[in-house]
Amino acid sequence: MLVAAPERWDEACFAIPAVRALMAAGLAIGVLCPARQRGLWQTLEGLEIIAYPETARARRLAAELGDWQSSLAWRPGFAADVFAKARIFRRLGREDTLPRRSLTHPLAVSETPGPVEHRVRHYLAAIEELGIPTAKPEFFSPAGQGMAPEPGTVLLSPDSDFGSSHEWEPERWLEIGRALAEASVTVTVAGVPGGRGLGRTLAAQLGGETPFFESAPGGDLLPLLAVHSVVVAADGSLPHLAAHAGATCLTLFGPNDPAWRRPLGKRHSVVRRHVECAPCFLAKCPLDHRCLRELEAGRVLAALRAALETAASSAFP
Repeated sequence: MLVAAPERWDEACFAIPAVRALMAAGLAIGVLCPARQRGLWQTLEGLEIIAYPETARARRLAAELGDWQSSLAWRPGFAADVFAKARIFRRLGREDTLPRRSLTHPLAVSETPGPVEHRVRHYLAAIEELGIPTAKPEFFSPAGQGMAPEPGTVLLSPDSDFGSSHEWEPERWLEIGRALAEASVTVTVAGVPGGRGLGRTLAAQLGGETPFFESAPGGDLLPLLAVHSVVVAADGSLPHLAAHAGATCLTLFGPNDPAWRRPLGKRHSVVRRHVECAPCFLAKCPLDHRCLRELEAGRVLAALRAALETAASSAFP
């Protein structure tokens, strides 16, 4: 079975437990992914990877796929078009998210009213519809990077690739960084390419001794994340990749809902300031950004101390 990789980094991380469940069922599984995601999917041993460049054309790629008897797509788009053009015999997907014309075997996933479910359930429910069990801890475990986190090290990542509405106040990040430095905690700062440059500015404000790197998402980033005990990050792609790499994450939520989109794993934590308009899920705040503007540095520092204790008591191979 050839599975479409979600193009967003957070969604790709949420799909990994479902792909692991398929592999554990004894199926020969491949993933069709953008070339930039190759390193992420290579962390799943035994998975065949077909990576395509950003300039790929669906018809040409379909002709080069090879002999796949079934496919699984999650949403309309490039991968679903490739599967249809390749005339894969069994084309599966959730009928509530894909048009019937692109599927030969729609999956009728039923949803019952109730509390908000984590986004990972979107992927697991489709696998369960195939009769494959998904409730196994190993499907949710971090990827082994062959290294242990350095005790007492913290990575600060103030930029968000989800947009500025997901970013905390810069002066609060500086307060956190200085408090950590005073406590002799080793601090590294990461920036997100294409963002507002909050990470680079923070590193400069903390002093020339503070290590800084641009955290372009990808497989090469995973070891850089894994060596830190705790990753403190704005809500974005980076905390999901850090969780998969094996770091303990503390994520600062604003307009998003952590019950729906927090990093996978019980050891991770979130900090948010509950306000009457949140979660709004908006890319641009129409008010005064109160969900993050009113989040106090003291609350984040307290959560960070707890996260460091959690990281110290956890061991990952």
